[in-house]
Amino acid sequence: MLRQSKSPLLSLPGAVPAEGPDEGVAAHYGDPFREQRALADGSGFVDLSHRGVVAVSGDDRLSWLHLLLTQHVSELPPGQATEALILTANGHIEHALSLVDDGTTVWAHVEPGTQEALLAYLESMKFFYRVEVADRTDEIAVVHLPAGSITEAPDGVVVRETPHGRDLFLPRERLESFAAEHGPAAGTLALEALRVEAHRPRLGLETDHRTIPHELGLIGTAVHLQKGCYRGQETVARVQNLGKPPRRLVFLHLDGSDVRLPSHGEPVRLAADGAGGRQLGFVTTAVRHYELGPIALALVKRNVPVDAALVVGEGTAAAQEVVVEP
Repeated sequence: MLRQSKSPLLSLPGAVPAEGPDEGVAAHYGDPFREQRALADGSGFVDLSHRGVVAVSGDDRLSWLHLLLTQHVSELPPGQATEALILTANGHIEHALSLVDDGTTVWAHVEPGTQEALLAYLESMKFFYRVEVADRTDEIAVVHLPAGSITEAPDGVVVRETPHGRDLFLPRERLESFAAEHGPAAGTLALEALRVEAHRPRLGLETDHRTIPHELGLIGTAVHLQKGCYRGQETVARVQNLGKPPRRLVFLHLDGSDVRLPSHGEPVRLAADGAGGRQLGFVTTAVRHYELGPIALALVKRNVPVDAALVVGEGTAAAQEVVVEP
Protein backbone atom coordinates (compact mmCIF):
# COMPACT_ATOMS: atom_id res chain seq x y z
CA MET A 1 0.00 0.00 0.00
CA LEU A 2 1.34 3.43 -0.92
CA ARG A 3 2.03 5.81 1.92
CA GLN A 4 2.92 9.20 0.52
CA SER A 5 2.05 12.01 2.92
CA LYS A 6 2.28 15.58 1.67
CA SER A 7 5.50 17.45 2.33
CA PRO A 8 5.25 20.62 4.43
CA LEU A 9 7.33 22.32 1.72
CA LEU A 10 4.27 22.29 -0.52
CA SER A 11 3.33 25.42 1.44
CA LEU A 12 6.32 27.32 0.00
CA PRO A 13 5.48 30.16 -2.42
CA GLY A 14 4.75 28.95 -5.95
CA ALA A 15 4.77 25.25 -5.07
CA VAL A 16 2.92 23.09 -7.61
CA PRO A 17 2.31 19.48 -6.45
CA ALA A 18 3.88 16.67 -8.43
CA GLU A 19 1.82 13.81 -9.82
CA GLY A 20 2.51 10.14 -10.44
CA PRO A 21 5.41 8.55 -8.55
CA ASP A 22 6.51 11.90 -7.09
CA GLU A 23 3.13 12.75 -5.59
CA GLY A 24 3.53 14.32 -2.17
CA VAL A 25 6.30 16.81 -3.00
CA ALA A 26 6.58 19.77 -5.37
CA ALA A 27 6.97 19.34 -9.12
CA HIS A 28 8.22 22.93 -9.24
CA TYR A 29 8.03 26.25 -7.44
CA GLY A 30 6.97 28.40 -10.36
CA ASP A 31 9.87 28.20 -12.82
CA PRO A 32 11.17 24.72 -13.72
CA PHE A 33 13.89 26.02 -16.08
CA ARG A 34 15.25 28.41 -13.47
CA GLU A 35 15.26 25.54 -11.00
CA GLN A 36 17.14 23.32 -13.47
CA ARG A 37 19.78 26.01 -13.96
CA ALA A 38 20.16 26.41 -10.21
CA LEU A 39 20.70 22.68 -9.71
CA ALA A 40 23.12 22.51 -12.64
CA ASP A 41 25.07 25.38 -11.04
CA GLY A 42 25.19 23.57 -7.70
CA SER A 43 22.72 25.70 -5.77
CA GLY A 44 19.45 24.94 -4.02
CA PHE A 45 18.06 21.58 -2.99
CA VAL A 46 15.30 19.12 -3.91
CA ASP A 47 12.71 17.85 -1.45
CA LEU A 48 12.58 14.06 -1.84
CA SER A 49 10.76 13.46 1.42
CA HIS A 50 8.24 11.22 -0.37
CA ARG A 51 10.88 8.54 -0.91
CA GLY A 52 10.96 5.48 1.31
CA VAL A 53 13.73 5.10 3.88
CA VAL A 54 14.85 1.71 5.19
CA ALA A 55 17.53 1.18 7.86
CA VAL A 56 19.44 -2.04 8.52
CA SER A 57 21.45 -2.31 11.73
CA GLY A 58 23.27 -5.06 13.60
CA ASP A 59 26.68 -6.70 13.49
CA ASP A 60 25.85 -8.86 10.46
CA ARG A 61 24.19 -6.12 8.37
CA LEU A 62 26.82 -5.90 5.63
CA SER A 63 27.54 -9.62 5.27
CA TRP A 64 23.80 -10.32 5.29
CA LEU A 65 22.95 -7.67 2.69
CA HIS A 66 25.82 -8.96 0.59
CA LEU A 67 23.90 -12.23 0.21
CA LEU A 68 20.72 -10.49 -0.96
CA LEU A 69 21.87 -7.59 -3.11
CA THR A 70 23.45 -7.41 -6.55
CA GLN A 71 26.18 -5.17 -5.14
CA HIS A 72 29.38 -6.11 -3.28
CA VAL A 73 28.76 -4.62 0.16
CA SER A 74 30.39 -7.05 2.61
CA GLU A 75 33.31 -4.66 3.11
CA LEU A 76 31.55 -1.38 2.32
CA PRO A 77 33.46 1.42 4.10
CA PRO A 78 31.46 3.87 6.22
CA GLY A 79 30.39 6.88 4.21
CA GLN A 80 30.85 5.29 0.78
CA ALA A 81 27.71 5.53 -1.32
CA THR A 82 26.62 2.72 -3.59
CA GLU A 83 23.61 1.44 -5.52
CA ALA A 84 22.15 -2.05 -5.44
CA LEU A 85 19.24 -4.06 -6.79
CA ILE A 86 17.11 -6.92 -5.58
CA LEU A 87 16.12 -9.22 -8.42
CA THR A 88 13.45 -11.84 -8.86
CA ALA A 89 14.45 -15.48 -9.29
CA ASN A 90 14.35 -14.86 -13.06
CA GLY A 91 16.67 -11.89 -12.85
CA HIS A 92 14.09 -9.13 -13.27
CA ILE A 93 14.56 -5.92 -11.30
CA GLU A 94 12.28 -5.81 -8.25
CA HIS A 95 13.84 -3.18 -5.97
CA ALA A 96 16.49 -0.48 -6.36
CA LEU A 97 18.33 0.82 -3.30
CA SER A 98 20.48 3.95 -2.96
CA LEU A 99 22.47 3.21 0.17
CA VAL A 100 25.28 4.19 2.50
CA ASP A 101 26.62 2.75 5.75
CA ASP A 102 27.34 5.15 8.63
CA GLY A 103 29.42 2.67 10.63
CA THR A 104 26.54 1.19 12.61
CA THR A 105 23.56 1.28 10.21
CA VAL A 106 22.97 0.93 6.49
CA TRP A 107 20.62 3.64 5.28
CA ALA A 108 18.80 3.20 1.97
CA HIS A 109 16.28 5.33 0.16
CA VAL A 110 13.96 3.71 -2.35
CA GLU A 111 11.14 4.59 -4.71
CA PRO A 112 8.02 6.00 -3.00
CA GLY A 113 5.67 3.29 -1.79
CA THR A 114 8.10 0.40 -2.33
CA GLN A 115 9.57 0.35 1.16
CA GLU A 116 6.86 -1.85 2.67
CA ALA A 117 7.37 -4.66 0.13
CA LEU A 118 11.13 -4.33 0.50
CA LEU A 119 10.87 -4.51 4.28
CA ALA A 120 8.68 -7.61 4.07
CA TYR A 121 11.23 -9.34 1.85
CA LEU A 122 14.14 -8.41 4.12
CA GLU A 123 12.27 -9.60 7.19
CA SER A 124 11.61 -12.94 5.51
CA MET A 125 15.33 -13.42 4.92
CA LYS A 126 16.69 -12.62 8.39
CA PHE A 127 16.94 -16.21 9.66
CA PHE A 128 19.68 -16.39 12.31
CA TYR A 129 21.57 -13.27 11.26
CA ARG A 130 22.15 -10.48 13.78
CA VAL A 131 20.29 -7.77 11.92
CA GLU A 132 17.36 -5.45 12.49
CA VAL A 133 15.46 -3.84 9.63
CA ALA A 134 13.17 -0.86 10.06
CA ASP A 135 11.00 1.43 7.94
CA ARG A 136 12.18 4.93 8.89
CA THR A 137 10.12 6.80 6.30
CA ASP A 138 7.94 8.49 8.90
CA GLU A 139 10.99 9.86 10.74
CA ILE A 140 13.53 10.60 8.02
CA ALA A 141 13.17 12.82 4.93
CA VAL A 142 15.52 12.55 1.98
CA VAL A 143 16.87 15.88 0.72
CA HIS A 144 19.04 16.12 -2.41
CA LEU A 145 21.85 18.65 -2.78
CA PRO A 146 23.16 18.98 -6.36
CA ALA A 147 26.74 18.29 -7.40
CA GLY A 148 28.91 21.28 -6.57
CA SER A 149 26.73 22.45 -3.70
CA ILE A 150 28.63 24.15 -0.88
CA THR A 151 25.78 23.61 1.57
CA GLU A 152 27.03 21.79 4.65
CA ALA A 153 25.04 18.91 6.04
CA PRO A 154 23.57 19.59 9.48
CA ASP A 155 25.37 17.95 12.38
CA GLY A 156 24.46 14.31 12.93
CA VAL A 157 22.77 13.87 9.53
CA VAL A 158 23.78 10.85 7.44
CA VAL A 159 25.09 11.90 4.04
CA ARG A 160 25.23 9.84 0.85
CA GLU A 161 27.62 11.51 -1.58
CA THR A 162 27.69 10.58 -5.28
CA PRO A 163 28.99 12.23 -8.48
CA HIS A 164 25.45 13.52 -9.05
CA GLY A 165 25.13 15.20 -5.65
CA ARG A 166 24.53 14.46 -1.98
CA ASP A 167 21.50 12.84 -0.39
CA LEU A 168 20.79 13.85 3.20
CA PHE A 169 18.85 11.58 5.55
CA LEU A 170 17.33 14.47 7.45
CA PRO A 171 15.02 14.16 10.47
CA ARG A 172 11.58 15.22 9.26
CA GLU A 173 11.12 17.77 12.01
CA ARG A 174 14.12 19.68 10.57
CA LEU A 175 12.87 19.80 6.98
CA GLU A 176 11.20 23.21 7.14
CA SER A 177 14.07 24.86 8.97
CA PHE A 178 16.53 23.37 6.50
CA ALA A 179 14.51 24.78 3.60
CA ALA A 180 14.43 28.23 5.20
CA GLU A 181 18.21 28.24 5.63
CA HIS A 182 19.35 26.56 2.42
CA GLY A 183 16.93 27.50 -0.35
CA PRO A 184 15.92 28.08 -3.02
CA ALA A 185 13.99 24.85 -3.36
CA ALA A 186 13.84 23.11 -6.74
CA GLY A 187 11.12 20.67 -7.72
CA THR A 188 11.26 17.13 -8.99
CA LEU A 189 10.78 18.26 -12.61
CA ALA A 190 14.17 19.95 -12.50
CA LEU A 191 15.84 16.92 -10.97
CA GLU A 192 14.18 14.60 -13.48
CA ALA A 193 15.42 16.71 -16.38
CA LEU A 194 19.00 16.42 -15.14
CA ARG A 195 18.52 12.69 -14.52
CA VAL A 196 17.36 12.10 -18.08
CA GLU A 197 20.24 14.23 -19.40
CA ALA A 198 22.65 11.99 -17.45
CA HIS A 199 20.97 8.81 -18.84
CA ARG A 200 20.23 7.54 -15.34
CA PRO A 201 17.37 4.99 -15.16
CA ARG A 202 14.75 4.99 -12.43
CA LEU A 203 12.80 2.05 -11.06
CA GLY A 204 9.18 2.07 -12.20
CA LEU A 205 9.85 4.44 -15.08
CA GLU A 206 12.67 2.85 -17.02
CA THR A 207 11.67 -0.60 -15.75
CA ASP A 208 8.71 -2.91 -16.19
CA HIS A 209 8.01 -6.41 -14.88
CA ARG A 210 10.58 -8.01 -17.19
CA THR A 211 13.49 -5.56 -17.12
CA ILE A 212 16.92 -7.06 -16.46
CA PRO A 213 19.91 -4.95 -15.33
CA HIS A 214 21.82 -5.26 -18.62
CA GLU A 215 19.07 -3.42 -20.51
CA LEU A 216 19.63 -0.28 -18.45
CA GLY A 217 23.42 -0.29 -18.26
CA LEU A 218 23.45 -1.16 -14.56
CA ILE A 219 26.19 -3.78 -14.79
CA GLY A 220 29.15 -2.39 -12.88
CA THR A 221 27.20 0.39 -11.18
CA ALA A 222 24.43 -1.44 -9.34
CA VAL A 223 25.45 -5.01 -10.22
CA HIS A 224 28.84 -6.44 -9.21
CA LEU A 225 29.94 -9.37 -11.35
CA GLN A 226 32.62 -10.72 -8.98
CA LYS A 227 30.64 -11.67 -5.90
CA GLY A 228 28.81 -14.64 -4.45
CA CYS A 229 25.33 -15.91 -5.13
CA TYR A 230 22.18 -13.83 -4.88
CA ARG A 231 18.68 -14.31 -6.20
CA GLY A 232 18.63 -13.86 -9.98
CA GLN A 233 22.40 -14.17 -10.38
CA GLU A 234 22.06 -17.02 -12.88
CA THR A 235 20.25 -14.77 -15.35
CA VAL A 236 22.78 -11.98 -14.86
CA ALA A 237 25.71 -14.31 -15.49
CA ARG A 238 24.09 -16.04 -18.46
CA VAL A 239 23.27 -12.83 -20.28
CA GLN A 240 26.65 -11.32 -19.45
CA ASN A 241 28.64 -14.33 -20.62
CA LEU A 242 26.55 -15.95 -23.31
CA GLY A 243 24.11 -13.50 -24.82
CA LYS A 244 22.65 -10.04 -25.14
CA PRO A 245 19.68 -8.43 -23.42
CA PRO A 246 16.48 -8.28 -25.50
CA ARG A 247 16.16 -4.50 -25.10
CA ARG A 248 18.40 -1.49 -24.57
CA LEU A 249 18.04 1.96 -23.06
CA VAL A 250 18.37 4.89 -25.48
CA PHE A 251 18.46 8.65 -25.12
CA LEU A 252 16.20 10.59 -27.48
CA HIS A 253 16.31 14.16 -28.76
CA LEU A 254 12.69 14.96 -29.55
CA ASP A 255 11.30 17.34 -32.15
CA GLY A 256 11.07 20.65 -30.31
CA SER A 257 8.15 21.91 -32.39
CA ASP A 258 5.68 19.59 -30.63
CA VAL A 259 3.75 21.29 -27.86
CA ARG A 260 3.04 18.09 -25.94
CA LEU A 261 5.65 15.85 -24.35
CA PRO A 262 5.10 12.12 -24.91
CA SER A 263 3.88 10.29 -21.85
CA HIS A 264 5.29 7.16 -20.26
CA GLY A 265 4.59 4.12 -22.40
CA GLU A 266 4.04 5.87 -25.75
CA PRO A 267 5.30 3.67 -28.60
CA VAL A 268 8.61 4.14 -30.41
CA ARG A 269 8.74 3.19 -34.10
CA LEU A 270 11.03 3.58 -37.10
CA ALA A 271 10.48 6.93 -38.80
CA ALA A 272 10.49 5.17 -42.16
CA ASP A 273 7.45 3.15 -41.08
CA GLY A 274 5.50 6.13 -39.73
CA ALA A 275 2.98 6.19 -36.91
CA GLY A 276 1.37 2.99 -38.19
CA GLY A 277 4.57 0.99 -38.13
CA ARG A 278 5.54 -1.85 -35.83
CA GLN A 279 6.24 -0.81 -32.24
CA LEU A 280 9.91 -1.27 -31.35
CA GLY A 281 9.88 0.10 -27.83
CA PHE A 282 8.34 2.72 -25.58
CA VAL A 283 9.12 6.04 -23.95
CA THR A 284 10.02 5.73 -20.29
CA THR A 285 10.58 9.37 -19.26
CA ALA A 286 10.22 12.57 -21.30
CA VAL A 287 11.20 16.02 -20.01
CA ARG A 288 11.91 19.56 -21.15
CA HIS A 289 15.54 20.47 -20.55
CA TYR A 290 16.60 24.09 -20.12
CA GLU A 291 19.38 23.73 -22.76
CA LEU A 292 18.62 20.60 -24.78
CA GLY A 293 14.88 21.14 -25.22
CA PRO A 294 12.57 18.11 -25.16
CA ILE A 295 14.49 14.90 -24.44
CA ALA A 296 13.56 11.40 -23.32
CA LEU A 297 14.73 7.98 -22.31
CA ALA A 298 13.21 4.94 -23.98
CA LEU A 299 13.54 1.17 -24.03
CA VAL A 300 13.80 -0.28 -27.53
CA LYS A 301 14.52 -3.69 -29.02
CA ARG A 302 18.22 -4.46 -29.06
CA ASN A 303 18.37 -4.88 -32.83
CA VAL A 304 17.03 -1.40 -33.64
CA PRO A 305 19.86 0.18 -35.70
CA VAL A 306 21.75 2.79 -33.66
CA ASP A 307 21.58 5.27 -36.54
CA ALA A 308 17.89 4.75 -37.28
CA ALA A 309 15.59 7.77 -37.21
CA LEU A 310 12.68 7.12 -34.87
CA VAL A 311 9.23 8.52 -34.19
CA VAL A 312 7.39 8.60 -30.88
CA GLY A 313 3.64 8.40 -30.40
CA GLU A 314 1.67 9.93 -33.26
CA GLY A 315 4.75 11.09 -35.15
CA THR A 316 7.13 13.10 -32.99
CA ALA A 317 10.57 12.82 -34.61
CA ALA A 318 13.28 11.40 -32.33
CA ALA A 319 17.03 11.14 -32.87
CA GLN A 320 18.66 8.51 -30.68
CA GLU A 321 21.92 8.39 -28.77
CA VAL A 322 23.27 5.06 -27.58
CA VAL A 323 23.17 4.48 -23.84
CA VAL A 324 23.44 0.70 -23.82
CA GLU A 325 25.37 -0.87 -26.69
CA PRO A 326 23.33 -3.29 -28.83
